[in-house]
Amino acid sequence: MKKVLIINGPNLNLLGLREKDIYGDLTLDEINEKLKLWGKEHQYELDFFQANGEGEIIDRIHSAAKDRIDYIVINPGAYTHYSYAIRDAIIGVNIPSIEVHLSNVHSREEFRSKSVIAPICIGQITGFGHYSYLMALNYLHLRERG
Repeated sequence: MKKVLIINGPNLNLLGLREKDIYGDLTLDEINEKLKLWGKEHQYELDFFQANGEGEIIDRIHSAAKDRIDYIVINPGAYTHYSYAIRDAIIGVNIPSIEVHLSNVHSREEFRSKSVIAPICIGQITGFGHYSYLMALNYLHLRERG
């Protein structure tokens, strides 16, 4: 059974409350429940982590290697645009990763279109709400099947 770590960065704990016109009505717990159903159906073990602090996210990425995580799906939130430390952590553990975003970061403010994380990931999925996570998981599943 493949293991996927799903990391959510700062302010994503406020989903369902903040800017619903941009991020949708679902809470992070509701999104995670949908992902758990996908994991059960496809026989993937999903591990969920959310933190507002950069150091916590880095520590969780570091521990992913000893936890034998096969893939990382990460929504770094605002850290997307400037966290070279998260970028280096992903490089350091050498676990294939996909960056996801609920909103289309390329159609928003100019600064949101730049990601320092995406270039070291196997892909970036943005703008499909909670389906961005499901699309990432489906890609990983297809990748496994060859």
